[in-house]
Amino acid sequence: MRLMCRCLHVSPSGYYAWETRSPSCRALENARLLKRMRAIHDDSGGVIGAPRMHEDLCDEGERLSLNRVARIMAADQLQGWPRKKGRGSKRGSSRPQGIEDHLQRDFTALEPETKWVTDITELSSSEGKLYLCVVLDLYAKIVVGWSMQIRQDRFMVMRAVEMALGQRESTAPVILHSDRGTQFTSDDYQKLLKRHGLVSSMSRVGHCGDNAACEGFFGLLKRERTRYQKYRTRAEIRADVFSYIERFHNPRMQRRVARVDQQFTSFLNRP
Repeated sequence: MRLMCRCLHVSPSGYYAWETRSPSCRALENARLLKRMRAIHDDSGGVIGAPRMHEDLCDEGERLSLNRVARIMAADQLQGWPRKKGRGSKRGSSRPQGIEDHLQRDFTALEPETKWVTDITELSSSEGKLYLCVVLDLYAKIVVGWSMQIRQDRFMVMRAVEMALGQRESTAPVILHSDRGTQFTSDDYQKLLKRHGLVSSMSRVGHCGDNAACEGFFGLLKRERTRYQKYRTRAEIRADVFSYIERFHNPRMQRRVARVDQQFTSFLNRP
């Protein structure tokens, strides 16, 4: 041992002191954080990386930097799944007369039930395709309504909106933004919105960024859950999407909103 210390230019007393030294407070704290990181990583199905992990830990009240999270995860070989490149945008149909883009790419909402966005995405299984429509509240980024169907028709969209209306707590006007798909321009859909005091808003032609908030949710859903799954039946897709929305995404967003509200309340109550 003394020969090895001499070759490494380390004093024997320094080596023995290091070997018998108790873990530092920093090391103990990192070990505690790593245990929680492993649990969060397992709950997500092993898909979230350092940025999302940092957000989750901050939502739980931890105070640490993104670099520290990345360093601890790298040392334990915890890593998320990479983002897959999209194919680009496609052009939509014409906007119905009298309907405008009320959001103008302003996806911030200071109160719930003031701005909703909706869109449709496609999921695949060995049995065939299944379409998902969601209604997202921009205040907390929570899915307040969703439906799945083999055909992407107006009835699927209307069921998602009706689910969102069933959870609505106020009667104040709500902006519901979408693209110009035929499901959203249909008379039945527009009548449903008017009947319940929803203000229809639609994107411009060929500008997928006008509905980026909903596209972003679909990106998370596919990157964190469906893209790396091999579904045999449509029923498996339904079960997995339900688990992601109701057991993972919505509770996570609710915890984040609760933390922000608590911080705001603490700020207002400061002497």
